[in-house]
Amino acid sequence: LQRMLSIAVEVDRSPTCSSRKIADDMFLFMLNIPLRSQREALLNTMESQLLRCRLLELLFQHSCDVPTTSSMSLEKILYFLSHSSVLPQFQDETATWQRWDEMLQYLSLLLMSYQTFPLAEHLRSSLSDRMDLIIQKARPRLQDSDDISHLDIQLKMKDFISRMQKALGQPFPPQIQEKLDMLQ
Repeated sequence: LQRMLSIAVEVDRSPTCSSRKIADDMFLFMLNIPLRSQREALLNTMESQLLRCRLLELLFQHSCDVPTTSSMSLEKILYFLSHSSVLPQFQDETATWQRWDEMLQYLSLLLMSYQTFPLAEHLRSSLSDRMDLIIQKARPRLQDSDDISHLDIQLKMKDFISRMQKALGQPFPPQIQEKLDMLQ
């Protein structure tokens, strides 16, 4: 399935458009996956970084009180950090800290997926154009909203940690602290 999804993203002249269409169709199914382990298996085995990034973007958009219309960027990931709730659609009988843990896991996965396609590869280009870009050793173009400062990151993380402290109290469970360190 993952290989077929990856090929489906690449078939179109615009992988960005195909990934949006496929992710839009998959999103409702993902919301209905009952167990965290199953959701993580789907996301962790996804071969297309572009598709995984889009699916996670939809998930965080869905969990924001005020969704943003900006395009995917590092700035948007910081927006999700500040405005996302603990993914209410997955609230079952799991402990509150486990829901925060899942959210942190998905934020890290979103960041890793996003960094893969615009910064390290030319995945926004079609397969034939990508070969030309690689031969020319062209560097991928960064978006203006990818230029964020260390101060922005520190302030958003401080705000996020304080929201978590209100919800969980101190000290954080070791799994949460580990994921926070990884995300920073």
